[in-house]
Amino acid sequence: MKVNWGGVFPAVCTQFNADQSLNIPGTLSHIDAMLAAGVHGFVMLGSVGENTALETSEKRDLFKAAVDHVKKRVPVLTGVAEYTTAGACRWAADAAKLGADGLMVLPPMVYKTDSRETIAHFRSVAKATDLPIMIYNNPPAYKVDITPEMFAEMADEPKFASIKESSDNPRRITDIINLTGNRYLIFAGVDDLFMECMMLGAIGWISGLVNAFPHENKMIWDLTVAGKWKEALEIYRWYTPLLHLDTHVKLVQYIKLACAECGYGTELCRAPRLPLVGAEREEVLGLIRKAIATRPKR
Repeated sequence: MKVNWGGVFPAVCTQFNADQSLNIPGTLSHIDAMLAAGVHGFVMLGSVGENTALETSEKRDLFKAAVDHVKKRVPVLTGVAEYTTAGACRWAADAAKLGADGLMVLPPMVYKTDSRETIAHFRSVAKATDLPIMIYNNPPAYKVDITPEMFAEMADEPKFASIKESSDNPRRITDIINLTGNRYLIFAGVDDLFMECMMLGAIGWISGLVNAFPHENKMIWDLTVAGKWKEALEIYRWYTPLLHLDTHVKLVQYIKLACAECGYGTELCRAPRLPLVGAEREEVLGLIRKAIATRPKR
């Protein structure tokens, strides 16, 4: 299944009100700011979007609002992160009716599937939809590893169009390409490995910190695509301390705090995530504020 996905796709933060209710206008305003910076697509309801903290009805409302707001200017995908295969299939079908351009599908949550179960899960979701699918591999976070050999086995399903590779191991990109050629569109999925992944053949970047630094994110993307590696590396070295925030268990709180400091929404998360406090908060704030004070000129 041919898709034209590529470039910077923010894993969009979900905004909440003070009472933890869904703040759809705030989320759409944030989308507008990233569109204005020139991003190439969006992933709603991913890990950074607090997918598993939302009720199904809230997911429908938020996703429909985002699709209607973007109006096909760029692709809008939704995360599919459910506890069961049946639940993933239901959300995949719902997302298609709501106007999704594609799905970013995770393995089942909580239960650690083996390779046979993992492949069966993805194939079941593919049967439940006509949408193209990005397979999300993130074993550090979700404890299920989709190996290059598994991607080769799944290559016969045309709906599997893309891979978000977040194994924390850039050599995987070469292994996947050596086994499957140009069968999949590969996206970098770990913020602080972006340039390494691009050098090895990634054609896109699912980014978390772009939520807070959309202009700088686009700058480094444009320089990298243009082959201006020296200039890109200078920005990457400025950006990397921030990008490290994407690899922490509290990445949602860290990224939302960065967003708030940069004027994009609030740091409010939905429980069980709580606001950062004490020395941890001061350390992260210091890093963010130093980056803001020394950000590259555009």
